[in-house]
Amino acid sequence: MKILLVDDQPLLLMGFRLILEGEDDFEIVGEAANGVEALSQVAGLEPDVVLMDVRMPVMDGLEATRRIVASGAASKVIILTTFDLDEYAFEGLQAGASAFLLKNVAPEELVQAVRLVASGDAVVAPRVTQRLLERFVRIQPTREPSDGAEAGLTAREVEVVRALAEGLSNAEIATKFFLSEATVKTHVRRILTKLDLRDRVQVVVWAYESGVVVPGAE
Repeated sequence: MKILLVDDQPLLLMGFRLILEGEDDFEIVGEAANGVEALSQVAGLEPDVVLMDVRMPVMDGLEATRRIVASGAASKVIILTTFDLDEYAFEGLQAGASAFLLKNVAPEELVQAVRLVASGDAVVAPRVTQRLLERFVRIQPTREPSDGAEAGLTAREVEVVRALAEGLSNAEIATKFFLSEATVKTHVRRILTKLDLRDRVQVVVWAYESGVVVPGAE
């Protein structure tokens, strides 16, 4: 698995490299200190996963992420941020990032996140998912609660969408609803197709924006 590290802080780059190079199937193919360098290296190295800082000189991580996604590159982007309520984290997800993680993430969580994103099962740090999204939604125009019917979702699919918004993995969703993981994956694929979205993180964003998930609701 080819990984590109993008951050303007050398010590953080070193730390992430040490953690990820400890995995036999991971290869750090390059490092970049700003968004412009990241775009060049994505084009030349074709990494599977890009760990992308937000605040960098020359070009920030948000713009770099937008351009990577717009280019049609297969590389998946994981946004890294220092603060769990960072407004830029949500913008990163809207820009097309496949995941959002805090820079102080535990080594094993970082490794797991890279594997999940590379496999297509994008993640949002579970302990900050709802706070991040609810904070964003509160500054948006008020939306009426929705049952997802107008989007063509079944009742079960709406339950899966809400579980994704809780930050649950496929295995956790399977346990919650007494389903097999294969069935959960099938539901997720159908949801992505019906909503015409790229990955499960985009589903979570849609859930809050559409009213399927309402901040503060039980």
